[in-house]
Amino acid sequence: MPAARTSVLLLGGRSGVGKSTVAAAVHDLLVARDVPHAWVEGDALDLAHPAPWEHGVAEANLADVWRRYRALGYRRLVYTNTVSVLQADVLAAAVGDRPHVTSVLLTGSDATARERLGRREHGASYDAHVARSDAAAVRLGERAGTGVHRVATDGRTPQDVAAEVVALAGW
Repeated sequence: MPAARTSVLLLGGRSGVGKSTVAAAVHDLLVARDVPHAWVEGDALDLAHPAPWEHGVAEANLADVWRRYRALGYRRLVYTNTVSVLQADVLAAAVGDRPHVTSVLLTGSDATARERLGRREHGASYDAHVARSDAAAVRLGERAGTGVHRVATDGRTPQDVAAEVVALAGW
């Protein structure tokens, strides 16, 4: 693999929009095309209680993880996290080497998000996730800049969405 700079595909969006499902489909598509890449679930980089967000744990862990992938020759990173598209600069700095960043905000209706969340959350957990999802949808819609691609997931297969976001990344 050439010593080119890193290319990062950021997948953000409200809970229930399909970030992880689309990332899995992106992974499958790239594997089928034999395109080397790594996929990192941002939520797993600082999953603790109490949440250590203010300490930059996720970014520090991403830097460590990506350094290892980069040493092995990887140059493409798929990164999922609800607010990743709002943190593109911070995440790019964690990756290093002035990466090319493609930010994609996955969008979906309230009904779609609720239906998908209902598959994995129940009772009070469902209610809390819906409330956070609704708030995130508003925040992301208002704050994601014009350089962020918006890709709808309603009524589409993960494979269809994956093909679109891979094309946006130029991979």
